[in-house]
Amino acid sequence: MDNVYNSPGHSDSQLRQAVKQKVAGHFGRFSANDLRLLEVLETYVDKIALHAYKVTDTDVDALRADGFSEDSIFKLTISAALSTGIARLRCGMAALTVWRKYY
Repeated sequence: MDNVYNSPGHSDSQLRQAVKQKVAGHFGRFSANDLRLLEVLETYVDKIALHAYKVTDTDVDALRADGFSEDSIFKLTISAALSTGIARLRCGMAALTVWRKYY
């Protein structure tokens, strides 16, 4: 996982870390004010985290128009998707812990 967020690539590793934090905010791990992304990227990351099935070519085209390369978009998409999966896994594990306590 560390390679996704910190390895050299076409997108800045700090930006990938910011994407990770933005996704974590949707799952109660950070407040909304902890992170500011470019508006077009923030919209894209929110969509991946909350409604990935709604991502369209138009969303990717908006990132391209804002200056992101194909490789950068790919890395940022992987960062958002991985962060979302990890956050959901943690929520599920927490729910199982509570369930086991009472059942």
